[in-house]
Amino acid sequence: MQNKGNLLTHLVRLKFSALMAFNGIASNLLRTFLTVLGIAIGVAAVVSLMGIGEGARKSIVSQFESLGENVIVIKSNVDTVRFEIEEAESLYIRVTGVKYSTPVTYNTSIPIRWRRDESEVDLVGVNENYPYIKDHAVSTGNFFTSLHVKQRSPVAVLGFNVAKSLLNGRSPVGQTIKINGINYRIIGVLSEKGEGKGDGIDNKIVIPYSSSLKISNERNVKEIWAKSENADDAELAMVQLGRIYKKKIGIGNSIVPGQNNGGNENPDPGGEPPKDDVIIEEPVVENPTEPQEPTEPEIPQENIFKKGDEPLTITSLNKLVKEADQANRIMTVLLGGIAAVSLLVGGIGIMNIMLVAVSERTNEIGVRRALGAKQSDLLIQFMLEAIYVSIIGCVFGILIGAWAVNIVSNYGLSAVVSFDSVKIAVTVALLSGLLFGIYPAINASMLPPVEALKRQ
Repeated sequence: MQNKGNLLTHLVRLKFSALMAFNGIASNLLRTFLTVLGIAIGVAAVVSLMGIGEGARKSIVSQFESLGENVIVIKSNVDTVRFEIEEAESLYIRVTGVKYSTPVTYNTSIPIRWRRDESEVDLVGVNENYPYIKDHAVSTGNFFTSLHVKQRSPVAVLGFNVAKSLLNGRSPVGQTIKINGINYRIIGVLSEKGEGKGDGIDNKIVIPYSSSLKISNERNVKEIWAKSENADDAELAMVQLGRIYKKKIGIGNSIVPGQNNGGNENPDPGGEPPKDDVIIEEPVVENPTEPQEPTEPEIPQENIFKKGDEPLTITSLNKLVKEADQANRIMTVLLGGIAAVSLLVGGIGIMNIMLVAVSERTNEIGVRRALGAKQSDLLIQFMLEAIYVSIIGCVFGILIGAWAVNIVSNYGLSAVVSFDSVKIAVTVALLSGLLFGIYPAINASMLPPVEALKRQ
């Protein structure tokens, strides 16, 4: 019973201190408003800036993800390196972890004619595996087959925006469009990826790579797309592809001009001798039969390419997504840290206001102490005043921050109100209010009753 009575006494004291704290902040509304404003601005800054950073992170990550999951891009960066069609088509057989592969060609600004209208569009040449590699479904019609590719059939699958512009949204499947002077039959329309996603595929036309090579009058390609079933297989395929092409084009190995440096090596783990499917132009020695003056022994060159050139890159889109996500998370944290400085300023404002309140309310403190109030009662009262101000500032700050994020979104920028930003802002605001309210509360609780009444 005694413990129950002590608990009840403490609860009554706490309730009375809470009411006194509320009356304290309500007695001077202007001072309370200015303090709340400082906290609200800090919270709003954290919520809005972190919201903008988080929106940018999600936008960039979604753009990378729209290119397909577990996709590997093998791209030649120099004119001396080309991939044969057979190599690209059989990549899934030669490399463990690769499930699909396709040669890739690009034709830019190709003239097209639709009835009486003329325009220019970019073409992408691939094989029948494109929908699986890029995770891009066909919304209307069908994608072309391997037979279309082998026969160089003049068929086309339109990007969403291209198809939408032809018949005002109606399906153009079955119609004929003239591409580079040749009639192509429209057999399908790709589903919408969205603005800035899928490398702008919504504004392009996809045709068989065999037809694309005919337009560009070429035999080989400079890019290959490969697809793995999962992330682990993609990592395994990256290792094998790196080993294969490192040996075939001589990256990191001694290459003597005029020799077939990759012909005796076996880049394929399965033991199959390498095919001559990467074309490398080698320097020609003029007049080799003429006598030449004796020179020092020729030192093997490290690379036949110019210094600084990367002849070939093998990129995992999964890795790009992770790197982009990590970089933007760091940016979001930095933005939140910069905005948190304003919360620090708001906390200092709480301490200043509370110190002023203590000096102005010495009479109240003296009377309370004379009537039996303990130091702990005064300590709790003034700390609660600081916490009240912080809570009110948090509420208004979150509302202002969400409003600011909405305005930014209306102007076309990516911004979202994230739970993490709200959690961080509220935590920092409450902690700053509590910490900066401790010192004034201690000063008030340690003020002797006689001294407080004398200051009146």
